[in-house]
Amino acid sequence: MMNRQKTNWKKVSKLALLYLLLIGVACIFIGPFLWLLSTAFKSNSQDVFSFPPSFIPKPAVFDHFIEAWTAIPFPRYLLNSFLLIIIMVPAHIFLTALTAYPLARMNFPGRNFIFYAIIATMFLPEEGKLVPLYIIVEKLGLVDSWWGLILPGLVGGFSIFLMRQSYLAIPKEIEEAAIIDGCGPFRVWWSIILPLTRPTLAALSVFAFISVWNSFMWPLIILKDDSLFPISLGLAYLSGTFGTDVKTMAAGVVISLVPVIIFYIAMQRHFVSGLQGSIKG
Repeated sequence: MMNRQKTNWKKVSKLALLYLLLIGVACIFIGPFLWLLSTAFKSNSQDVFSFPPSFIPKPAVFDHFIEAWTAIPFPRYLLNSFLLIIIMVPAHIFLTALTAYPLARMNFPGRNFIFYAIIATMFLPEEGKLVPLYIIVEKLGLVDSWWGLILPGLVGGFSIFLMRQSYLAIPKEIEEAAIIDGCGPFRVWWSIILPLTRPTLAALSVFAFISVWNSFMWPLIILKDDSLFPISLGLAYLSGTFGTDVKTMAAGVVISLVPVIIFYIAMQRHFVSGLQGSIKG
């Protein structure tokens, strides 16, 4: 009886220490966001850089959100980002899933070489890709257009790797049964294999959404017409307009974060299971 109580006490102690550690790590990561949120609501009379820092606005005001919304074409920049999301995320998921399928489920000469070449692109710094990518887009006459902004982001090495791992976790017998029933390769992929990877597709949707929403360097290089700017460039414009007004800039960032948070909350129950399935595969 005593040994059982000791064992239970050890389990409870380890679990409590684990939760305390996780809470501490969560506080480290969420701390900057809470500071940003409190800064956006602080009045002009409250010091942002006081020490020790004050997280509670006294009083809470909404003036900075109104200033951020009206100082620049905020609605236009948000609309541009939403349009990019609507176009790029479904196209990215479709092309990535289609590219990864033969690399995982079909045997053909050079399959492994192609896969390793795609993986190798993940180790290249993004800055090193900008110059050749810009030259290609310029030769195609797509500078300062949405096509030049959209096309380079439709596929990615990490997404292909994640989908390939998800495909490998599916039993081969399911695919063979579909082929025996008369399904062609595309029908097998679209009707049988792809629906089984929904958690991974949800995880990729979250990654793609955040990547498109936060994309800054490539839009900055490729776009000149400010009417085409996404929200990431709009925030840079806001930073130039209110360079010393930290509270207004914080309010603009908070507004831009709302769609990302809503999308993640909607997809979170699929997100973790999708990553777990891909890692196991």
